[in-house]
Amino acid sequence: MSASRKGVDEERGFSAAAKVLGLTQSAVSHSIRGMERKVGVVLFDRGRKGATPTAAGVVAAGHARRVLRLLDTLVAEARGVERGAVTGPLRIAAFHSAALFLLPPVLERLTARHPGIKPEVHIVRELGEGTAGEVAQGRADLAIATIGDSSPVPAGLIGDVLLQEPYSLVYPAGHSTPRSLPLVDWHENCGSYTRRWWAGQDWIPKATVLAEDDGAVLSLVSRGLGMAIMPALSLNEAPHGIAITDLGPERPTRSVGYVTTPELASSIFVRALIRELRAARR
Repeated sequence: MSASRKGVDEERGFSAAAKVLGLTQSAVSHSIRGMERKVGVVLFDRGRKGATPTAAGVVAAGHARRVLRLLDTLVAEARGVERGAVTGPLRIAAFHSAALFLLPPVLERLTARHPGIKPEVHIVRELGEGTAGEVAQGRADLAIATIGDSSPVPAGLIGDVLLQEPYSLVYPAGHSTPRSLPLVDWHENCGSYTRRWWAGQDWIPKATVLAEDDGAVLSLVSRGLGMAIMPALSLNEAPHGIAITDLGPERPTRSVGYVTTPELASSIFVRALIRELRAARR
């Protein structure tokens, strides 16, 4: 039943889910109706455009994915005891700069020590539920997320801060008055972790250019089209033509950490990754 619900949630229709699962449409529909009777709520709105999960359906599907993942982990680790090493996928959700600059050396060490672990990295925008939402919905085993006082670990999950990255002023190299330039920003940089500091800076104008990601911001700034205020991870391998200036002792910082479920935190896969993440911050 869990597999059927998972399929309908992802495929947005009973017929499409049935094809993926190798079942008949009537079997999937019957399974969902039975589950709705047991739970006592409607899990999907049925319409001409397919089946759309209700709020209750979204929660149920998340729990179903997490249960299915635990079953996969049980099998992998039980076989690992017999074989002397675990094998299988490790699903990681990370925002853009973390995936580019934080994870590669960590995963290099992880796979050297555990060749059977196969990392699968999905880049997720750190907006709304962000990377932690992928863990909550059972789509990832661990997320690299922005966490802290203003971005707490979601209820039901656990995590810890790995590093505090400072923000810096970024502008075209050689510009004599960078604070006079227009502001270039991107959606993920508008988080609450900088909002109070941002509001207190009367020299920062409203963004006139809003890009899709931090890489686009760096490209625009390097061509003299404005200045930006960016966290340290985004400034790894900054292109030529860019100058970076410290914003002083009151500068804002962003807390970057990991988020996982209490159940998966004790698994060999996730424990090994957390160990490497913590080693990297030393």
